[in-house]
Amino acid sequence: MRRWHVSRLLGKGLFFVGLLLVWHILAIAEIWPVWVFPGPLDVADSILSGCMDGSFVEGAGRSLGRIALGYGISLVIGLPLGLAVGRMRLLGDTVGTLSLGLQSLPSVCWLPLGLLWFGLNESAIMFVVVMGAIFSIILSTADGVRNTTPLYLKAGKTLGAHGLFLYTRVVLPAALPAIVSGMKLGWTFAWRSLMAGELLYVSGGLGQLLSMGRELNDMPRVMAVMLVIIMIGLTIDRLVFARLETRLRERWGLAGSGR
Repeated sequence: MRRWHVSRLLGKGLFFVGLLLVWHILAIAEIWPVWVFPGPLDVADSILSGCMDGSFVEGAGRSLGRIALGYGISLVIGLPLGLAVGRMRLLGDTVGTLSLGLQSLPSVCWLPLGLLWFGLNESAIMFVVVMGAIFSIILSTADGVRNTTPLYLKAGKTLGAHGLFLYTRVVLPAALPAIVSGMKLGWTFAWRSLMAGELLYVSGGLGQLLSMGRELNDMPRVMAVMLVIIMIGLTIDRLVFARLETRLRERWGLAGSGR
């Protein structure tokens, strides 16, 4: 098992090293001017300078503060509503259908509405983040509850579980894998929505740094900010959601089928 993990890490490392080499070769070949396609060394220098002057650290801190609030609101509203939608047919036919329709809207579609309702301020960004994440959380949670194996329900009722006890001890644990998947998907949508929202005005986040790089025609800085956004997204996924999924797979005896 340990040898398998080492070979897997080696494969990942070789892939990304190869990707960097291809990027570097294309950059030094000067097929495109540097202001259109900068090389990895230019982008790395931009990341280093952004960290040294504190702009990247400050921008990341503000963005993470916003995502914590917006995503937290999405969870507080989306999880209970998803549980109710999954168990009540009337809510499934009404709120569930509405959520499915609104989920099809790209996050950027909420930007004009947020501006008209809240103006050019933090509330508009929070609105975009919440609306970008909440529907995927509702739908995934509802699907997990709705698709609970009937055998589990019969076994729970046979053992005397009824009402709220059946719901909390049988339905909810069985739906946890789908709920965690919905939380992960909601986080992804929330992070993307936040970056779109921060492009609206001088917000001090990573989105603003991205916009400033575009306005200054500083392509290395633009790509540097993009890489920082990607790395933060991957870090949150690995530290939070990947661990949750691993524990759930171990609990359900599926550890051998993981990533």
